[in-house]
Amino acid sequence: MKYLAAEARIATPILHIHVDESCLGNQFQARANPGGAAGLVEFWNGDEWVRRDFWLSEPDTTNNRMAIRSGIEGLTLLTQRYRVEVVSDSQYLVKGMNEWLPGWKAKGWKRKGGPIQNLELWQQLERVAASQDVQWSWVRGHAGLPKNEYVNDLAVEAARELTQSGGLVPSGFRAWLEEQREKKGQYLDYFEFEAPA
Repeated sequence: MKYLAAEARIATPILHIHVDESCLGNQFQARANPGGAAGLVEFWNGDEWVRRDFWLSEPDTTNNRMAIRSGIEGLTLLTQRYRVEVVSDSQYLVKGMNEWLPGWKAKGWKRKGGPIQNLELWQQLERVAASQDVQWSWVRGHAGLPKNEYVNDLAVEAARELTQSGGLVPSGFRAWLEEQREKKGQYLDYFEFEAPA
């Protein structure tokens, strides 16, 4: 992570973290449901996109829990303060941070409908988000957005294999994108080298 911080010190306007989660076997009540969370961290260095990946897993979990963990992990890996956009297809995560959490916190971490599920994770996410200037953005899942589909694939693989990246690692996004184009004819009109608007 340190060398990402050094590269990003080039006064990057914004750092983007695309996150997603997976939970396998939700339809089964009497067995463990392995889950994964993953992210793609990227910024424009003036000439090109610099990208890194992360992922983690739990042997028995829920989609909602892994959505929160994706945000925690992505923000925890940053070693200095940035303007950050966290992009997720989880309304639970995005609405939680944009709408619900401020009210819960103002009411002493309580809500009218009973206990807050995943309270300890929400509190952890609130703490790590406070160390950054974060904007939470929602995108529709499985709508053909390459970065969202990529982090979904990372999260599913983490859940299946029960693996961890151990921090930020060089991104496989470009190779994944080429594979999707060659094998499935997808994302042919997506320009992965285009500068931010």
